[in-house]
Amino acid sequence: MSRKPTKVEISKLPYRRNVGVALINPAGRVFAAQRLDNPEPAWQMPQGGLDKGEDLLDAALRELEEETSVRASKVSLLREHPGWIDYDLPADLIGKLWKGRYRGQTQKWFAMRFEGDDSDINIETEHPEFRCWAWMPADELIDKIVPFKRPVYSEVFREFRDLLR
Repeated sequence: MSRKPTKVEISKLPYRRNVGVALINPAGRVFAAQRLDNPEPAWQMPQGGLDKGEDLLDAALRELEEETSVRASKVSLLREHPGWIDYDLPADLIGKLWKGRYRGQTQKWFAMRFEGDDSDINIETEHPEFRCWAWMPADELIDKIVPFKRPVYSEVFREFRDLLR
């Protein structure tokens, strides 16, 4: 779509299936990284789309490694969020992301304990998505996420609150 889609057109678009990882260090802070493709200080946790037929946990581990270089051997699965969480893109982004095919994303989130050293994290990957990273308290990350994703992150942290210190 080269023009801004109408509300009716948006309502007919599907959600893109996606997985996300709340990577939690032993101090109870979450991994957050600042996106390269946004001039604003837009932070997020590792996340990405599913390949056709891909297992959800396998996809989460793949995305984690693709975006942070953290291998599956450096994490342990703590919990899977019981449901899918949807978010809608702002209308002005729909035509710019994913070739205008989706209204937003539906996400399955996983909490994982980071069992490596900070030196195991490298965001200078083959296809980098981030400019910098940090371990943050969950409430700080919610303040730094793009506004349209705040309800998603609030729900993720509500579900995983007992895993955060």
